[in-house]
Amino acid sequence: MTYDYHEPESVPEALDLLARHGDDAHLVAGATAFTLLWRQGLLRPGHVIGLRGIAALGGITASGGGLVIGATVTHRTIERSQDVARYCPAITRTFASVATVRVRNQATIGGNLAHADPAQDPPPMLIALSAEVVVASKTGERAVPVEDLFVDVFTTSLRPGEIITAVRFPALAAGTRATYLKFLPRTADDYATVSVAAAMRLADDGTVADVRVALGAAGPTPRRARSVEDALRGARPDQERIADAAARVDRDIEPFDDVRGSAAYKREMARLWTERALTSLVAAP
Repeated sequence: MTYDYHEPESVPEALDLLARHGDDAHLVAGATAFTLLWRQGLLRPGHVIGLRGIAALGGITASGGGLVIGATVTHRTIERSQDVARYCPAITRTFASVATVRVRNQATIGGNLAHADPAQDPPPMLIALSAEVVVASKTGERAVPVEDLFVDVFTTSLRPGEIITAVRFPALAAGTRATYLKFLPRTADDYATVSVAAAMRLADDGTVADVRVALGAAGPTPRRARSVEDALRGARPDQERIADAAARVDRDIEPFDDVRGSAAYKREMARLWTERALTSLVAAP
């Protein structure tokens, strides 16, 4: 049970290796998920391509009000970045809530997204903030909204021969508030039973000018709660309206039974934690 390990120094070199070894190649950065799957015998690539040596995939850049995070930036670096905190403190809190410090020092944002586990913390927050992944291939570069990246459990819309190079966040409209809440009935380093990310902006008259809501662990992929958003946009978000909107999250999710709860229980927790997230945004200064 061995594999050949490759350590390219540039994206074109990595793309050449992918083209040469095809389905027998596997990309890694922090290798946190890969190591678990390999030890369990669920992955047996003949060639592993490590991306951490590619300088172009690292770094965090703030420009024009937006933010770009390189694919191999670790969760811990994001958690401690002043550029990230200035752009949106909710991102800092989201990455700080992932597992343990040891995991956060190793896991990367690109690896997190490519792994496509529906219970991971960052994807709902990225969806709520309209982030997109930048993807490179031998034919060029394209951008994919994070909400369109996930197809099924552990499955993305990435095409063969593509590499995630960065995550790009747009400039946020003035007054945008964001939050990330996760329901953890077991230990602090566990996956959430349900998680909710939301971003909201109020108009001068107190109505909701814009809102985006996304949930984790509520289906085979992170889910955007469009029914909740539609119920709030243009409305005055008093407690009755928020409760009504949160109740509609049931239309947007497809939870399944697992060790963290039954599907029915997760539906109820999704409603409750969506209401809490929205309430906290309206109450925020």
